[in-house]
Amino acid sequence: MEEIAPGVAVFPTLIANAYLVGDAARWVLVDACTPGHERGIRNAAEGRFGRGARPRAIVLTHGHFDHAGSAAPLADLWDVPIYAHARELPFLTGQAHYPPMDYSSPGFFTRLARLFPTSTVDLGTRVRAFEPGPIPGLDEWEAIETPGHTPGHVSFFRREGAVLLAGDAVTTMDLDSFFATVTKRKQVCRPPVPATPDWPTARASVQCLARLRPAVIGAGHGAPMTGAADGLQRLAETFAIPASRKAGIP
Repeated sequence: MEEIAPGVAVFPTLIANAYLVGDAARWVLVDACTPGHERGIRNAAEGRFGRGARPRAIVLTHGHFDHAGSAAPLADLWDVPIYAHARELPFLTGQAHYPPMDYSSPGFFTRLARLFPTSTVDLGTRVRAFEPGPIPGLDEWEAIETPGHTPGHVSFFRREGAVLLAGDAVTTMDLDSFFATVTKRKQVCRPPVPATPDWPTARASVQCLARLRPAVIGAGHGAPMTGAADGLQRLAETFAIPASRKAGIP
């Protein structure tokens, strides 16, 4: 676990990142990685905040299994609510399924995604909807709608220090490259290709985030980056829609 900005620490795993945001008196968990990481996340929280540390809430950028996978057991362990955007709730309560992944585009992550489960994470009554605005329990952060990767995807931004937790609206490594993925070479890149169904909206979300000029970007995939505002701006200006999705896209 590494502190990437005051009051923000990353819990990295092989597939995705979670973030502990706040201090011992008041903190939240942003995203919950793949299933099976509840013990590691709990231990990381206690190492950072003290024995018995318990967040105000678990907050999800979106509901894909690599971001919500350990949310249910952690919510039960800590007896705290889980929050997600209202448009994510059908996918997190068993009422709907995300579109099937697109395996037609070349790239390392596309091949790797064939091994991922296709079922969604059912959080039942543990999950609640929040609207864009302050994160429950952390008023200094704002939730920003960044759909495209999923219908209700949100990112979180703190103006003090210009810190952005981007979920999968952007990544900080090139998931299309085996070398870049293995080495985790830092680079601001588009969302994961096989799991992003709405590319024009995803592009608009990247452009929205670029206008924030974040000094720090913590994404769902890749090591956090500092001094990344120019890289994010370049991505917004050159955003490439995968060839397999270009038909009929302006």
